[in-house]
Amino acid sequence: MVAFTVTAACIDFKDRSCVAACPVDCIYEGDRCLYIHPDECIGCGACESVCPVEAIWRVDIVPDELAAFVEDNRRFFVESGLGTPGGAAVVGPVRYDTALVATYPVRP
Repeated sequence: MVAFTVTAACIDFKDRSCVAACPVDCIYEGDRCLYIHPDECIGCGACESVCPVEAIWRVDIVPDELAAFVEDNRRFFVESGLGTPGGAAVVGPVRYDTALVATYPVRP
C-alpha cells in the first residue's frame, strides 16, 4: 500500500475538501497545514483527486523539490505527540506544525 502526503501548496490554504473525501479520517489539521497519517492512510487517492491546489501526492512520486514533506508529514505525528490516534475527528484541530511548515513564508 502506498500512502499519500501533503506538501507546500496546503500551507496557509487548508481547503479541507480532502478531509471530507477521506474514507478513513486520516487527515489531521495543524495550525497552518493539513497532515496525512502515514499509518492510517489506505492509499485510496480520494484526497488527491479533490485537492484544488494539488498539494497531495503519493509518497512514491513526490517531486524532488517537495520530497522533504514526506518525512515532515511523518514527523508531525511524532513531534505533536499524537502518535496513531485512529482518526482526526476524535482529535480535532491540533495547535502545532512541524518546523518546516511553521517557518515557511506566510501566504496572504
